[in-house]
Amino acid sequence: MSRERSLRTEAPSRRRPRRRDRYALTAASLTAVSLLASGCVVVHGEREVLPGATAKEAARAVDRFTSAYNEADAAYDASLDAEYTTGALRAIDAARLKAGRANHPDGNPEHKPLVLSDVSYTIPEKAGWPRWFVADAKGNKGGDARWLLVFTRDAPSQPWRATYLTLVAPGSLPKFEKDEDGWAQAVPADTSRLALAPEDLSQDYTEYLRTGGGAFADGAYTSALRATRAKNASRPGLATQYIDEQLTEGDYAPLALRTADGGALVFFTTHHYVKQTAATGAAVPTPNQNVRALTTGEIKQSLTMEFVANEVALAPAKGSAGGKVSLLSRLEGLTTAKGE
Repeated sequence: MSRERSLRTEAPSRRRPRRRDRYALTAASLTAVSLLASGCVVVHGEREVLPGATAKEAARAVDRFTSAYNEADAAYDASLDAEYTTGALRAIDAARLKAGRANHPDGNPEHKPLVLSDVSYTIPEKAGWPRWFVADAKGNKGGDARWLLVFTRDAPSQPWRATYLTLVAPGSLPKFEKDEDGWAQAVPADTSRLALAPEDLSQDYTEYLRTGGGAFADGAYTSALRATRAKNASRPGLATQYIDEQLTEGDYAPLALRTADGGALVFFTTHHYVKQTAATGAAVPTPNQNVRALTTGEIKQSLTMEFVANEVALAPAKGSAGGKVSLLSRLEGLTTAKGE
């Protein structure tokens, strides 16, 4: 890590978002000119509600991402897919490739090209940028899980970039609200119609991991994760501390689609630190080669690991039965580590 951090098992319930200068979202606007019989009409892309992409554009975006992803994975070279990734996916993938290259300078000896098939697209209509869409595909990796990808772009001159990637169980996605032309509906980040607003999910989820509460339904990424953390924290001879932060700025901003039942499917990002400290005379567990490749400093008595995670959640409509947010998937990746 670039600076020293004091890690605590408890943190304030509200944190100011940490400013991150990488992957900052550049403000952009589009002015399109349409010629009608009555004359020239100027349509402002920042105000006009338009589909995020055409089906052909979405298919080309997935193909370009897949090709670049495979090239980068084969060579263990993050520069080869940097143009087609951003946000949480770039942070996780770039670190994975960096570690792979450190351990295998000549490339990935176990490379197997990713193949996405049976792809369906959910494209919302919205005003302003970024434009975005969701691709749901069957992959040849990850077992039976479906690959759920969100693509965004900030201006028509920019390429589509994969921003979120999660793996979900087949049949777990809800039906989306669509108009007569098949376009989905983007949900504003600050909506008051949901149990939790998309803009609050990152903060609310990290607070839940620290303190618990009733806003989230039990599951693998909520109650079970808290139980695992509690067990790890009490291991004899090894203290494990956690710090959890929201991550919402720029390309880490949440994105949400309206579901047919009035709720929303929300993609959001979180930021985490895990510090393992061995008791006097004991040793920190030896990390694997990928962790070591991302570690600075010498691991004497402690190891602090930094992670970025992207999650996808179902947020029910406010006042609906149950009323709790459920997490469908969570993909976490180590980005850096420091030994002391």
